[in-house]
Amino acid sequence: MLANEIKIMADEELLKKSEEIRKNLFNLKIQMATGQLNNTSLLRQTRRDLARILTVIRERKSKGKK
Repeated sequence: MLANEIKIMADEELLKKSEEIRKNLFNLKIQMATGQLNNTSLLRQTRRDLARILTVIRERKSKGKK
């Protein structure tokens, strides 16, 4: 996901997407542990997507407090 796509999303969508990505990350970790994950770069990409979403959520919360 691109940062521009994330910034356009509504707050509710961001929360849903973060939960979805967390579940996906968990499944990828399980696959990695069992040796079923062929494309290990998916782990890194998924973690970065989650970080981008959480950053946008935090930015919006801090703007609301000021």
